[in-house]
Amino acid sequence: MEVSDNLRVLINDPQLLPELKDIAEKVLHNQRISFDEGVLLYEKAELGYLGVLANYIREQKHGDKTYFNRNFHIEPTNLCVYDCKFCSYSRLLKQRADGWEYTMEEMLDIVKKYDDQPVTEVHIVGGVLPQYDVPFYSELFSRIKAHRPDLHVKALTPVEYHYIFKKAKIDYATGMKMMKDAGLESIPGGGAEIFHPEVRDLIAKDKCTGDQWLAIHEEWHKLGMRSNATMLYGHIEKYWHRVDHMEQLRQLQDRTGGFQTFIPLKFRNQDNQMSNVPESTVVEDLRNYAIARIYLDNFDHIKAYWAMISRTTAQLSLNFGVDDIDGTLDDTTKIYSMAGAEEQHPAMSTKELVELIQHIGRHPIERDTLYNVVTNYKDFQFEETAKPSYYKLPVIN
Repeated sequence: MEVSDNLRVLINDPQLLPELKDIAEKVLHNQRISFDEGVLLYEKAELGYLGVLANYIREQKHGDKTYFNRNFHIEPTNLCVYDCKFCSYSRLLKQRADGWEYTMEEMLDIVKKYDDQPVTEVHIVGGVLPQYDVPFYSELFSRIKAHRPDLHVKALTPVEYHYIFKKAKIDYATGMKMMKDAGLESIPGGGAEIFHPEVRDLIAKDKCTGDQWLAIHEEWHKLGMRSNATMLYGHIEKYWHRVDHMEQLRQLQDRTGGFQTFIPLKFRNQDNQMSNVPESTVVEDLRNYAIARIYLDNFDHIKAYWAMISRTTAQLSLNFGVDDIDGTLDDTTKIYSMAGAEEQHPAMSTKELVELIQHIGRHPIERDTLYNVVTNYKDFQFEETAKPSYYKLPVIN
C-alpha cells in the first residue's frame, strides 16, 4: 500500500477525532498546520496516526532516501563560563582539573589525522572560554581550509558567536562576515535549547537568548549560507513551549530559507543539575520526531542523532519523519556519551551505517554537508572481508 493510501484510510476512519481528521487533510493537501493544531498533536494524537502523517511528508520529500555523512568532531574544550543546568558535558572553570583545553596546534593535529580518509566535514563545537576568541577561530578556520580545502568547516553555535562577538565589540553581521571570510561554511544547530524565556531562564539563563540565537542565524543566512537548528526536549518544558520553538524557526525559515535540517535533541539526565527530571520514553521521542516533521513544513530535513538515541531508535525514527541519521563520528564526540547516551564510544563505519539503513528497507545516501550526493548506496555491494585460511591443528591431550 502506498503512503498516500495509508493517509486516505486514516482520514476515512470514522473513529478519528474531527480535529485530527482536519490536520490529516491539511497534510494530504500540503497545507500548513497552525500553532494550536501543533499543540493538539502533542496532546491528543497517537503514535500510529503521527507516523502515517510524518512518513507521508517524509516520502513526498525524499522517498526512501536516508542521508548520512562521513564526519568527525573537534571539541576545543569542555570548560565553560556558562552554567547550563541540563549540561553533562561542560565543567565550570572551578572544575578545571576535570576538563581539557586544546591548543590550535592540537586541533590541527586532529584534522591531520584524517588526511588519508574520505571524510567530508569537520564539526567544531564545545565550551566557551575567553582564549577562544574571534582571532583564534578566524585563524583556526583559515588554517584548516589551507591544509585541506575540500573539508567542510561546520563550526560553533550562536552561544559561542554571541560571546566572542560581544568580547570583540562587533555586531553579529560584521562577525559572521569575518567568520565566512576565514573559511566557515555552515553553522550547526546547537545552543537553541528552548527559546521561550519561561524555560530558558531556568535551564540556561546566562547564555544568549532565543532572540539572539535566531538573529545570528538570520545574519548568516543573509550571507547566502546554510545552517541547522535544534530543540532540546523532554525536560521541564510544556508541549506549547516546543510548538512555540518550532514556530519561531518556521517563521525565520519563511524569511530566509537558510535552514537545512532540524534536529530534536533528547534531554539526557546523567551527571547534570537536572538529574531528578526523568527522561522521555522512546514512544515520546518518536512522537516528537513525527510532530516536528509535520509542523516544520519548510524544512527539507529532519535528523536523528543515532549516537544520542541508540541505533535501534534511529532506525525506528526513519518511519516517523526522519530522513537523516548524522554521520560516522569516529568516536570524536563526548557530548552525548557524557550525558548518558547509549553509545559511550560513538563510531560507525560507512558499511555499518549503510546496513543499518538498508535493514529497514530504506535507501542509503552518503551526502556532503550541503546534501550533495557523495555516494548512492542503493545497489552498492561491499566487498566481503576475506576469511583467514588456516589448518586445523590436532588436539593434544
